[in-house]
Amino acid sequence: MDKIDSVITSLNHSITINERKNIIITGVKKIESFDENEFFMETSMGNLTLKGEGLEIIKLDTYQGNVSIKGKVDSLTYTEEDIKSKEGGLLGKLFK
Repeated sequence: MDKIDSVITSLNHSITINERKNIIITGVKKIESFDENEFFMETSMGNLTLKGEGLEIIKLDTYQGNVSIKGKVDSLTYTEEDIKSKEGGLLGKLFK
């Protein structure tokens, strides 16, 4: 395991929301996809979906796993299933 992998696997995960419009998430391993209404990301505590309006990345620190997002936050949802397999299932259904 190289130095970067050891930093990523030891990330602590936390979420701070200020006035429902500024959010800081730590322990982010990877942002799978995002647009102005939805973020899909892998964190050290599972897959996280953030939904809202006018969402945009303000700051991204890939080395420490910190993400700052602004916009109206409507919901946060954790899932245990792999996001890639979920998308693959949808694509598989479309291209049968």
